[in-house]
Amino acid sequence: MSEIIELARRAREASYALAEASRATKDAALHAMAAALRANTDAIVAANAKDVASARDAGTPESTVDRLALDPARVDAMAAGLEQLAGLTDPVGEVVRGYTLPNGLELRQVRVPFGVVGIIYEARPNVTADAAGICLKSGNAVLLRGSSSAASSNEAIIAVLREAATEAGLPADVIQGVPTDRAAVKELMQARGLVDVLIPRGGAGLIQTVVTESTVPVIETGVGNCHVYVDSEADLDLALTILLNAKTQRPSVCNAAESLLVHSSVASDFLARALPALAEAGVTVHGDAAVVAAGKDVVAATEDDFGKEYNSLDLSAAVVDSLEAAVQHIRRYSSGHTDAIITRSQAAARRFVAAVDSAAVVVNASTRFTDGGEFGFGAEIGISTQKLHARGPMGLPEMTSTKYVVTGEGQIRT
Repeated sequence: MSEIIELARRAREASYALAEASRATKDAALHAMAAALRANTDAIVAANAKDVASARDAGTPESTVDRLALDPARVDAMAAGLEQLAGLTDPVGEVVRGYTLPNGLELRQVRVPFGVVGIIYEARPNVTADAAGICLKSGNAVLLRGSSSAASSNEAIIAVLREAATEAGLPADVIQGVPTDRAAVKELMQARGLVDVLIPRGGAGLIQTVVTESTVPVIETGVGNCHVYVDSEADLDLALTILLNAKTQRPSVCNAAESLLVHSSVASDFLARALPALAEAGVTVHGDAAVVAAGKDVVAATEDDFGKEYNSLDLSAAVVDSLEAAVQHIRRYSSGHTDAIITRSQAAARRFVAAVDSAAVVVNASTRFTDGGEFGFGAEIGISTQKLHARGPMGLPEMTSTKYVVTGEGQIRT
């Protein structure tokens, strides 16, 4: 039996016990895991230092190193996230709908765990604790495959979490790490029947590899080519504030704005203010001919620029002649994550919301709000850009399936 199949088999066995665990048991495990992270901060940070040193030796950009690095404050934040999860409502057992049929049968549709969830992710070791906690709270055993660049960090974190789970009365195998070599990952993607669902988190290359090569069902999480459209009836002060926040507040994340569209009737006024403000914030604008003509520091955009998730202080920009043209541009280039309109027109807002087919459509606010925490979910496993099962930020309920419970008093079908 291969190592991956053995890990998946053990996860399956552990999932049965976890599915029957009470909320009190799961919450106690989460608190124990949080306490264990804090108690083992020095060991975790030391393991992480090995990964950081290797990354720097390999010439990894400092922005990526920063996402990889852990310090005591970041470990404490991981622990606090687990404690927050413990305070959230347990989705398992929630009645989605229920009623009594004419024949007297009581029908309830209730939330149940998937069973075994595999998560394939890159770089950030804090995802290890987040994903383990979200899966445990939603009743799922988890197989965690982080990147090789964070191997030492993830190994240390997983060891701490497993020991804490057992102290709370759960099987250690509700949380397991998966080897980072390509052969192991491919085998994980083929473990249909033992693994119920895979969730990839990372860049477009990783996500597409998992989507196209996996026989295990996949929930596709979000590459974000997010747009901000400044309508002809926009409050330009408001539009500038929102644009700067959406682009610069945290440019490396999937809900940061990557593309600006401006209605031609306000383009002259808005770009005269926005381009200098973006330049001052360190943003390089890749614009169409109209945007290039409006600012001396604008780089001429290529076709690829408009479909790109930069994850950096870069922004594509174009001038459009109508709301419909903005919608057509978004339909062509958007990744279906988050797209926003800035307008004082209720009619324009309604048209935009109806016409733009993305996981989140925002009116007069920053794209940065597409986030489980900001939506009040308390936690998220990722942001789904697909349409089946889950779409948008995936909180605890989205980490469950459902089953029907039918209760009768001897009814038979005639």
